[in-house]
Amino acid sequence: MLGSAQRAHHQVTFVVLAASVAAYALLQSLVTPVLATIQEDLHTDQATVTWVLTAYLLSASVFTPIMGRVGDKVGKERMLVVTLVALGAGSLLAALATNIGVMIVARVIQGVGGGVLPLSFGIVRDEFPREKVAGAVGVLAALTAVGAGLGIVLAGPIVDALDYHWLFWIPLIVVVLAAVAAQLFVPESPVRTEGRISVLPAVLLSAWLVCLLVALSEAPSWGWGSGRVLGLLAGAVVLAGVWVAVEQRSASPLIDMRMMRQPAVWTTNLVALLVGVGMYATFGFLPQFLQTPSEAGYGFGSSITESGLILLPSSITMFVVGVASGRLAARLGAKVLVVAGTTIAVVPFLLMAFAHGAVWEMCLATAVMGVGFGLAFSAMSSLIVDAVPAEQTGVASGMNANIRTIGGSVGAALMASIVTADASPGGLPEESGYTHGFAMLAGATVVAALAALLIPRTRHVPHPDEPEHAELAIVAAGTVVGDRPE
Repeated sequence: MLGSAQRAHHQVTFVVLAASVAAYALLQSLVTPVLATIQEDLHTDQATVTWVLTAYLLSASVFTPIMGRVGDKVGKERMLVVTLVALGAGSLLAALATNIGVMIVARVIQGVGGGVLPLSFGIVRDEFPREKVAGAVGVLAALTAVGAGLGIVLAGPIVDALDYHWLFWIPLIVVVLAAVAAQLFVPESPVRTEGRISVLPAVLLSAWLVCLLVALSEAPSWGWGSGRVLGLLAGAVVLAGVWVAVEQRSASPLIDMRMMRQPAVWTTNLVALLVGVGMYATFGFLPQFLQTPSEAGYGFGSSITESGLILLPSSITMFVVGVASGRLAARLGAKVLVVAGTTIAVVPFLLMAFAHGAVWEMCLATAVMGVGFGLAFSAMSSLIVDAVPAEQTGVASGMNANIRTIGGSVGAALMASIVTADASPGGLPEESGYTHGFAMLAGATVVAALAALLIPRTRHVPHPDEPEHAELAIVAAGTVVGDRPE
């Protein structure tokens, strides 16, 4: 049993990590509902303003695994502070931006904040008692999704009461406090990897991710068969192949390909990709559906604030389930939670596709979505952390988060193409476009549930200091125990 001083230390560390993750997650989605406002204020066009989202996505996708790997080598606490400083600097620049170019640069700098996720998971793995790791990782993982949902909920009230610049000022305040607290209270992790940091793998990783994500982001407007999209996709495939070959031959790889081939890792990453398709596409397109004037034959003519409130149940249920996920994992196993979560998550997409005529139906759908994705997100992060050596926690969890982001890009691009397929130029999409789009997301989530069955079965490995039975451990420690791959 830990002494009270040590428990207090871990609680303070967790609060700092939670604040850091929440601030980053909020910045993922706060600007999504107000792009039109930013477009008007910064005197730009619709095609250019979408880069406020795309630039952030690209930057986060590149820096998330890289910052995790650097943290594994030079120290996670040190890199957490660096990451928070970058996130704060980008937020400050965005809050002060007077033209679209500066805003896009600011969002690129903010994307460095993606490193918060793998670094926080790594710090939990290194510093927390073994029996507390699964619960802490589960809550932090849930916060990433909860924050993304809350960003859409809070954007309207913030803009109505203040203006859109406060979408950056408020996270900036949280980030500054978290950075100071991290420097003062989060101990430097003792676990380090040996060797130098390879530059070529980092360049190749960045190159193929940029090609892939630009192609997916622009495909709905450029056309899936356009030369630019096909060329970028081909470039992504070639560069990814070269990257894998270089990593396999490297004495000090950025990402260990042997680790990525572990059954518990690649299967969990496959599920993460498919879960990302569904969840992030919903956050992007459900508000548009809700805000469509009812005269179109569907939609509710909701304001930004009202559409956010309809999404609020997902954030509430996701957080509640994330908090409880550790205890559930101890009793049932993390694989069971991923299978159950992805199976449950099919239901809300079917409701959105075929039962979207009343507000209460949409509230029910978002609440059920939070339960399903809350279970899946929390358990997936625990599986990754448990499956790899401590010194590879940062890069492994970084790639898992990155793969979810790639899935989100795929889902958003497919959804945009389906929804707008039958729309007249400059007109509203047909209801059938949304029906087919949400049905497609249901199909992707069904595949995610099937993929979850491939995850290796896990069993509980008692911590040396915990009681013999898991139930007694929960009572005695007031927390959870994790799973280990067999």
